[in-house]
Amino acid sequence: MDLVKIGKQTENNFIGVNSGIMDQFAIGMGADQRAIYLDTNTLEYDLVPLDLKDNVVVIMNTNKRRELADSKYNERRAECEKAVEELQVALDIQTLGELDEWAFDQYSYLIKDENRLKRARHAVLENQRTLKAQAALQAGDLETFGRLMNASHVSLEHDYEVTGLELDTLVHTAWDQEGVLGARMTGAGFGGCAIALVRKDAVEAFKAAVGKHYEEVVGYAPSFYIAEVAGGTRVLD
Repeated sequence: MDLVKIGKQTENNFIGVNSGIMDQFAIGMGADQRAIYLDTNTLEYDLVPLDLKDNVVVIMNTNKRRELADSKYNERRAECEKAVEELQVALDIQTLGELDEWAFDQYSYLIKDENRLKRARHAVLENQRTLKAQAALQAGDLETFGRLMNASHVSLEHDYEVTGLELDTLVHTAWDQEGVLGARMTGAGFGGCAIALVRKDAVEAFKAAVGKHYEEVVGYAPSFYIAEVAGGTRVLD
């Protein structure tokens, strides 16, 4: 855990990205065939069984350089922090993650800027989707989990606005393919990667169809990788 915290401090203080701790935590604390449920405020976490059954996680790389990712990440973080300040006029909160959907609906009028309202709505509802996703995985309900992935991308596209042509082309095309339970962008956005949950026997057709359409729209090919859900970093003997 100490190395995880040092990794975050390094990114914040030396690289200049005002990131959270999620990436470092996943790298350092991941476990074989487990999803991580993490409260980034308290660092309380749960390793949730991840039984993908006849499905695999397909990583879809846009192969686009992410020039805007760091600056836009900091901008979104600042917008959310300002929204918290506006909500604190009536609410005793420190983060948007303390709100549920009902409380946000009741007090969202305090957020005066439309963009900040959208950013805050994404943050609040994404936390609610995370809770639902945890429950779905614990119940082995991959269909619900996939629908939550899709809803997450819609919110990232329209409320948080961190996707762009390349990521949206990959994800929207993935949604149309047979054997796909869900797909969403991942990471900071503005390029980088998306992921899809795909039935094993549909993977080759999926890669061919998504890759063909992406190249037609964007002008160059994406890359695809089949992910193994494995443990985090460790000292090798």
